[in-house]
Amino acid sequence: MKPGNAGGAKAPCSDANAQSGKSPGIGLSLGTPLDSVRTLRSALRAKAKSEAAYRFYSLWDKVCREDVLTEAYRRCRANRGAPGVDRQTFERIEEQGLGAWLQRLRQELRTKQYRCAPLLRVWIPKASGGQRPLGIPTIRDRVAQMAVLLVLEPIFDEDLFPWQYGFREGMDAKMALRRIHYGIAERGAREVVDADLSDYFNTIPHGDLMRCVARRVADGTALAVIRQWLDAPVVERTDDGGEIRTTVARDTNRGTPQGGVISPMLSTLYFRRFMLAWYHGGHARRLQAEVVNYADDFVILCQPGKGEEAMATMRRLMSKLGLTVNEKKTRLVKLPDERFDFLGYTVGRFYGHPGRPYWGTAPSMKSIKRLRKRIHDETTRRWNATTPRERVEELNPILRGWANYFSQGPVKEIYRSIDDYTARRLRIWLRRRSGKQGTGYRQYSDQYLYLKLGLICLLPIQRGRSNAKA
Repeated sequence: MKPGNAGGAKAPCSDANAQSGKSPGIGLSLGTPLDSVRTLRSALRAKAKSEAAYRFYSLWDKVCREDVLTEAYRRCRANRGAPGVDRQTFERIEEQGLGAWLQRLRQELRTKQYRCAPLLRVWIPKASGGQRPLGIPTIRDRVAQMAVLLVLEPIFDEDLFPWQYGFREGMDAKMALRRIHYGIAERGAREVVDADLSDYFNTIPHGDLMRCVARRVADGTALAVIRQWLDAPVVERTDDGGEIRTTVARDTNRGTPQGGVISPMLSTLYFRRFMLAWYHGGHARRLQAEVVNYADDFVILCQPGKGEEAMATMRRLMSKLGLTVNEKKTRLVKLPDERFDFLGYTVGRFYGHPGRPYWGTAPSMKSIKRLRKRIHDETTRRWNATTPRERVEELNPILRGWANYFSQGPVKEIYRSIDDYTARRLRIWLRRRSGKQGTGYRQYSDQYLYLKLGLICLLPIQRGRSNAKA
C-alpha cells in the first residue's frame, strides 16, 4: 500500500529546519527512508507471509520507536497537505524545533496519553459532479497514523488478493488496467460488470472493519487508537467564522474518513472481505468471473452469458457486507459493442490503421475534459497580475502529471490536441494580459512559449509551425 498518497506524492523536504532535532536520529536527512525502518518492515512482512494465521501481540512499541516516527514525519512532509483543525503547518513545526515536537508526540504515544484531534471537513469537486467530503487530520495525527501504517502495512499487504491494486507498494492503477486487458484479450471476457458503490469510504461498518484488523493485530493499544481515529468528530468552518462539530462516524459506527493517512489501508482491507467471499465462496469458479479492484473501484470480468448472474451475486454479497451498490452507475457492459471507463481510461475495442480492430485503452473523454478545464482555469483573466513564467510554472506540473499517468495506449493524437489547446489558451491569456484582443498566434511563437517560457510539450515541436514576432 502506498501510505498517504491521497494528496499526491511530492518531493521530500530538504529544508535545514526539518533537521533541527537534537536527539539521535532526528537530525538525519528527511530525504531517504531509514534503513532500520526498512528492516523492521521486511521482518514484519516475512513473519506475516510465513504464518498466515499469526496474530501480532507486540506492535505498539514499534510504533513508538524514534526511527519510525522520524520516517513517518518524513513521509507526511513529502505529501505536504493542508493544515488540520489546529492550523499548524510543517513550517511552523520546524521553526519551533522538529526534534522537540517529535519527542513530545513520542512521549504521548509511549505513555498512552495520546488523543486524536477532530478532523477538519473540506469539500473537493467529484469527477462525476457534486462534491466529496474530506476529513483532514492535524499533522500530529497524520504522523501518528503514518507510524501505525508503517508497522501494519507490511502485515496486511500479505493478506490482500493479487487483483487488489490500490494503495499498495509496487502496484499502481495501470497495473490494474493491464490485468483487465489481459482478461479481455487473452482470457476471452466479453461481459463486464462495471460496478460502483455508494459512498464506500463513509459506509464501512466499524465493527466488521475492526474485526478485520484484529484478525492479525492482538495489540490492544494499537486497536484502541485505530478506533479513536474512526470515531473522531468532524469540524466544519462556516463562512461567518463559526464552526460546526458533528459526530456522525461515532453515532453511526460507520466510515473511515477520506483524507486520513491510514484510511486507504483500512478501506482496502475491508474490500478484501468481498474478495474472500467471491473467490473462496466459489463464485469466481462457478461464474468464470474475475474481480479487479482499485480502492473503491472494481470491475468483474465475465465469460459470455455470465454477466447477469455475476451482477446479482455481487449485489447480494455487498448487501451482506453492509455496503450499497450505486444502481445508477452500475451496469453490464457487453463487449465488443460497448466500452467502459475505469480509473480514467476507456477500455474496449478500438481501431488502428487501416481499420484493424484491437483490444486497448485510451484516456477517457471525461479525463480529457477535466484536464482542459484545468488548463482553462489557469489561463483566465484572474491571473493577469502574474508573469508568463509563473503561469507556465503552474501549467507544467499539471501537464506532466497528466501525461505521466495517461501514457498507456495510443495517445499521440490526444497529446497533440492538448499541446494545441494549451498553447492557444496561453497565447490568448498573453494577449488579454496586454490589454489586446486576438489569438496571439503571430505575436507569440512556439519558440517563445516552449524555449523562452519553458512550457512543456507532450509531443516534439513541429518546426515552422509559427512565424511570429515574439
